[in-house]
Amino acid sequence: MSSSETVLSVQELVKKPLTLVPQRYITDQPSSPVIQHETFSHVIPTISLKKLIHGDATQTEQEKLNSACRNWGFFQLVEHGMSPVMLETLKDEIEGFFRLPLEEKMKYRIRPGDVEGYGAVIRSEDQKLDWGDRLFMITNPLSRRKPHILPELPSSLRSVLELYMVELQNLAMTFVGLLGKALKVEKREWDEMFEDGMQSVRMTYYPPCPQPESVMGFTAHSDATGITFLNQVNGVHGLQIKKDGIWIPVNISSDALIVNIGDILEIISNGIYKSVEHRAMVNSTKERISIAMFFGPKFQSEIGPAPSFIDQKNPPLYKTMKMEKYVEDFFSRKLDGRSYLEHMKITDGNATRKA
Repeated sequence: MSSSETVLSVQELVKKPLTLVPQRYITDQPSSPVIQHETFSHVIPTISLKKLIHGDATQTEQEKLNSACRNWGFFQLVEHGMSPVMLETLKDEIEGFFRLPLEEKMKYRIRPGDVEGYGAVIRSEDQKLDWGDRLFMITNPLSRRKPHILPELPSSLRSVLELYMVELQNLAMTFVGLLGKALKVEKREWDEMFEDGMQSVRMTYYPPCPQPESVMGFTAHSDATGITFLNQVNGVHGLQIKKDGIWIPVNISSDALIVNIGDILEIISNGIYKSVEHRAMVNSTKERISIAMFFGPKFQSEIGPAPSFIDQKNPPLYKTMKMEKYVEDFFSRKLDGRSYLEHMKITDGNATRKA
């Protein structure tokens, strides 16, 4: 794997008037039917954190959460309590980062053999590229932070990003606890797995595209994490999820966060919770900016179906492996739908198999 400085950022590419997209960005992914926004607006479930924790309808909201994780794998989170001032400052700072000159952003470029940093991960010369520029970094455990990325970001961005990460970490741990409770997993074991777990952040900028139907903003994939929180920073939609073989545009409230179940929670729940394939589309007139934060177990944990979901009628559907190896294997592969989750499935009938 290598990163290539010869691949121009998409932002730089669109600075000159473009009528045709370079061939390297033309997607070769097979198309599936798409339900239009007008037909299926606000289709994913809505969960209120306020009701979930404090409301009179706490039990009802917990049942809604459990149902959303089983049947959708995605929901929009409202009344989440995150500071509107902080979110607005974060928006300004992320927009400011992507407006920096290319040579400034290249200080954080992905280095050979790595996946963290600014730019695209280039695995082959004929690889199709997404129509987006991104900055990705592992932020926890602290010992895993790359010294040339987060600590070197512009100070105003770094300070609000640190604040955002702390608030979102508290929110995520609240949800991890609620999901463990809904799944009836032993609390001590569950908390120990996710306490001080792996966390990472990805900021992405999707410029307008003259041929939006011919490119992919972000390749279709499922998240190899426990739980993901997505903030559509500038309020522009583009996320689509795949349900029953059909792509559904996710159209949410302006102040909502999008939350989705990752592969790890599908594995731990032995398939009860669903990690859903999703992708990002672009449009011809508006830029789209997002920040996603990913939460997973600690590196020393073992990833596999929890014992409480396994019996004679329900054998383990997935292999068990160390979190460290799981992450290493995931990043060594290209994104391709739910292929890594499929790789984790037990197919040889050996229910005790470890990867």
